[in-house]
Amino acid sequence: MTSRQVLAWFAGGAVVVIAWLAHPFATGLLLGALMGFTLQPVHTRLARWSGRPTLASVATVVAAGLAIVGSVVAFVSVFVTQAVAFTAAVREGLKPGGALAAWVSTLTGWLALIGISPDAIVERLRAAAGDIASGSAAVAGTVASVTVGSLLGLFFALLTMHVVLRHWARIIATVAEVSPLRREDTRALLEEFRTVGRITLSGTVVTGVTQGALATIGFWVTGVPQPLFLGIATAIASLVPAVGTLLVWVPAGLYLLAVGSLGAGVVELAWGALVVVGFSDYVIRPRLVGDEGMPAILTFLALFGGLEVLGLPGLIAGPVLMALAVAVLRLYAREARGGRAS
Repeated sequence: MTSRQVLAWFAGGAVVVIAWLAHPFATGLLLGALMGFTLQPVHTRLARWSGRPTLASVATVVAAGLAIVGSVVAFVSVFVTQAVAFTAAVREGLKPGGALAAWVSTLTGWLALIGISPDAIVERLRAAAGDIASGSAAVAGTVASVTVGSLLGLFFALLTMHVVLRHWARIIATVAEVSPLRREDTRALLEEFRTVGRITLSGTVVTGVTQGALATIGFWVTGVPQPLFLGIATAIASLVPAVGTLLVWVPAGLYLLAVGSLGAGVVELAWGALVVVGFSDYVIRPRLVGDEGMPAILTFLALFGGLEVLGLPGLIAGPVLMALAVAVLRLYAREARGGRAS
């Protein structure tokens, strides 16, 4: 074995050691890289305007960090407050004589024929509303504790973001030098990683926030109780594959129909279908994502598989990893076709 081969084995071992030590912060490192890819245009403009790339990078990273911390704090405070008020309104409506109780009794009256009491169903719904209130507080407490425990992860995410903003070109050149692949293939894979990361993060976050804001407007205009809470719930539900925001605005529209607001209910359902879903998914998301995409089956595998394996971060990491895997297969297929042709 030559000295070069021994050094190659040591280099491989060094990579394994680095990956092992970085594993606890893998989510933060990945999110930091994706944020760097997404905010690269902002950094470029600041650097061009100020003439100081490092200062522009620090300003971008600090602004992103403040936005993340502020969003978490706002989510915990607003979500819990609005959740408690919302469930209180639902429980009030489910009391005897309330609009929701009368509606539920009307719809479930036929169940009495098979021995199921509508009153028991109403009582179960009231108990479920109480569980939502207590569960929301528990979720908020969990988020708060995770946030305190994840400050180190946030630090690594912001540090990774700074490295990507300032040194991405150098990273590409270095990896291309040491990679066993051809330089053009290595550069193509890294560029695919940057493109897919930007698309995934911007498409998920920006579209979700937009859908939440548009849904909040619809809830407020049509008079749905606690529109801010339901708007936040809509933004969160946008992460759920397939059904997504339908989990929130469809029940809201049915609630308006149940309490006798026929016009408002129709408007809410139409707003949800045409604006929250139609405008966001067919106007905003394509502008963010462009023509990039994967077959539907791979998209669902990436989302559900990432969620199952990695938890909530898998909703972002799953599509990125799947896109990179597809890119590798495309490179291999291109090389195989070239080999057969020669």
